[in-house]
Amino acid sequence: MPKYLIERHVPGASLLTPQELRDIAAKSNAVVDGMGVPYVWELTYVAGDRLYCVHAAESPEAVRRHGALGGFPVDAVTEIATTFGPTTAN
Repeated sequence: MPKYLIERHVPGASLLTPQELRDIAAKSNAVVDGMGVPYVWELTYVAGDRLYCVHAAESPEAVRRHGALGGFPVDAVTEIATTFGPTTAN
């Protein structure tokens, strides 16, 4: 499945409490479980007023559906072409 980087504008995101993050994660997991299609939430980075999520899904439309069902903003969905890191130099 393709992977997507999802940008979500959430004012005060970096101030979310651990409980609020647990609640968001639980809601996202419930939505994924109920979608009936292959879908994997891999990771989310919180930075300032933004959440940057990495999800594997069949299409950008599935990502947007996940957002709509969960009440999560979806400001941008970009397919990840590849990844690399420090070990790529070896």
